[in-house]
Amino acid sequence: MTTYTCRGRNTSGKVVEHQLEAISQDHAVKQLLAMGVVPLHIAITATKRDNSTLKWLARLNQKPLEPEDILMFSRQMYTLSKANIPIIRGLTGLKTSSRKPRMVDMLDNIITSLERGTSLSVAMEKYTRELGSFYIAMIKTGEMTGRLSEVFFRLNKYIAFQNDVRERIKQATRYPMFVILTMVLAMVVINIFVIPGFASVYAGFGAELPLITRGLLASSTWVLYWWPWFLGCFIVAVILLKKYIRTAKGRYRFDALKIKLPIIGDIILKATLARFAQSLALSMDSNVPLLQSLAIVGRTTDNAFVGHYIEQMRDGIERGQSITSCAANTGIFTPMVLEMIAVGEETGELVDLLIEISDMYNRETDYSIKGLSAAIEPILVIFMGGLVLVLALGVYLPMWDLSRAVMGKG
Repeated sequence: MTTYTCRGRNTSGKVVEHQLEAISQDHAVKQLLAMGVVPLHIAITATKRDNSTLKWLARLNQKPLEPEDILMFSRQMYTLSKANIPIIRGLTGLKTSSRKPRMVDMLDNIITSLERGTSLSVAMEKYTRELGSFYIAMIKTGEMTGRLSEVFFRLNKYIAFQNDVRERIKQATRYPMFVILTMVLAMVVINIFVIPGFASVYAGFGAELPLITRGLLASSTWVLYWWPWFLGCFIVAVILLKKYIRTAKGRYRFDALKIKLPIIGDIILKATLARFAQSLALSMDSNVPLLQSLAIVGRTTDNAFVGHYIEQMRDGIERGQSITSCAANTGIFTPMVLEMIAVGEETGELVDLLIEISDMYNRETDYSIKGLSAAIEPILVIFMGGLVLVLALGVYLPMWDLSRAVMGKG
């Protein structure tokens, strides 16, 4: 049962307030009508914040919303809006059936805001971090154009596309990251446990260690002595880097650096351009003007470097230049893509051509991701082989000289 605070007019026309316990809002309305009260406003009663510490800990332990949760939410909202179910009633049903506390909290707050007369897009702005700026901008567009059901459908396809690209990149980088982590752990174990043990053995025999072993021993001693300072500096550097990336200048430089990385930079650029074309097509197909669509996509793109060039395109088009010339001036599109944009601009089928561009970049991204492991593997093998060689020589050269040290010839 839920407690509702209700305000209405009785048979005398006087405004009265009641607190009722009901299964749903409709049930509360029936109770008021049975009491002879015409409801004016009904809202869930805010509970007192007792045990605030426990509630704070419970919120802290809530699992964040995953992209799959937003995908399912969009699909359900499309189905509900297509069936002409009132939005508050639909959201209440979703809240009842949801088992994720974070999703329940989000739906509850959105429902409360809607009951107060707030629009859906404004109610969702509190959850920009989970939903994304582009998502909320498209919901606002759907409200303005009366095509909210279609917007939810297209957002569902867009999020599914994004999740697919993100998962393929993770799958391609999982093996290299595992190999690098294994190498780092091996270096730590050898420097902390193996090399110092050999040093103590040789110290007893008064033998001089080989040069490569002395180098490994020096690095081991440095790590053992300085690791607290090194760890502290590393943590401080990470914190400062995150703060710098949160600034507009820092994010721009960081995103530009990501695109210029060898091997993986090209994949990031293609995936970003695929999402840009998909987002622009979705926005334009929802009857949003081109300039406004570019402004929305430019502000909400996940790469500030590409977003800067998208804003340059919008400024150029606003000055009267063609879309093709503005896209060519950015220098981030291939000649084939520029030809497709030119054809779409001339024939008025730019949305369809943008979808084709998105599909093309998606295929190229898929092909590049499949070849990512093949491109990185030789580099990892060479680096790992060199590391193993250095460690093996550092460990086994003293063992080969140990017999001479025992005989007094070291």
